[in-house]
Amino acid sequence: MSQPALTIASLLADRSLEQACHKWLRGGRYRLEDLGAMADPVGELERRCESFDVVLLQQGVFPTQAYGRLVEQGLLLPAVVIGEVNGRTDYHQAEVHLPQDQLEQLSYSVDAAVSRFLRRGLSNAPPAPAAPPAAAAAPPPGWGLPSRIKDRLGYLGVFYKRDPSLFLRNLPEAEREELLGSLERTYRDLLLSYFRDPDAANQAIESFVHTAFFSDLPITKAVEIHMNLIDAFSKQLRLEGHKSDFLQDYRLALIDVMAHLCEMYRRSVPPDLPVGAAIAEVSRLMDTAPPGA
Repeated sequence: MSQPALTIASLLADRSLEQACHKWLRGGRYRLEDLGAMADPVGELERRCESFDVVLLQQGVFPTQAYGRLVEQGLLLPAVVIGEVNGRTDYHQAEVHLPQDQLEQLSYSVDAAVSRFLRRGLSNAPPAPAAPPAAAAAPPPGWGLPSRIKDRLGYLGVFYKRDPSLFLRNLPEAEREELLGSLERTYRDLLLSYFRDPDAANQAIESFVHTAFFSDLPITKAVEIHMNLIDAFSKQLRLEGHKSDFLQDYRLALIDVMAHLCEMYRRSVPPDLPVGAAIAEVSRLMDTAPPGA
């Protein structure tokens, strides 16, 4: 591919994290440009915002006022925030959160960030909660990011055209195992916060579901991840002399994940498809991967 599909502005301050992200965004679909080493990364992004399609942020590096400045000018980009899943918003409501120990999912998170941005129509969004209360200004003349992304990608959103080379079953064995391990860590995060911190749990659910969708994770594999973690929790509790009956309540988490995943598959069907054909297409999509993939 002579022209990368997505140009990503990296505002990562941690050099080791920057290198790790380069590793997981290799290939022709992405071009990662490092702004994090510059004296004023946010100012550089502000000046060159039209050159980028996605922004990669590191949680807690810049004060919220820095992002508020971008929001005030209507300069919103699809965003992936690397850091703790805590239920809070750094930049805008369509950002995708990814913990640092789950970078294997980064390419899937980038696709999810673009999809969420296009679906929510944030080209002229109101300020994020952390921004000053003043109304957001209109985007600068010529600022047509959603149109630019749609034109370059050639379809209405990433929901309509997943990359088969990123499907779990098409990855080399080592990468497939790394991705599955990362998904297990994500699912563990959502279980640990599911009843304690609903906002953080929701971010973890979104992270898991996005990767499950874009990697074409078999439904049976998602259920297996849930059951294995619950079994591990149960064994640990018994070893410590505690009851584990309450773990049955975490079936709600699995139901929640499946509902989110079904909704993503529903949205993946073009809107002009007849109802009967749409139902058949969703069923086909959810059954594409063999149970042992």
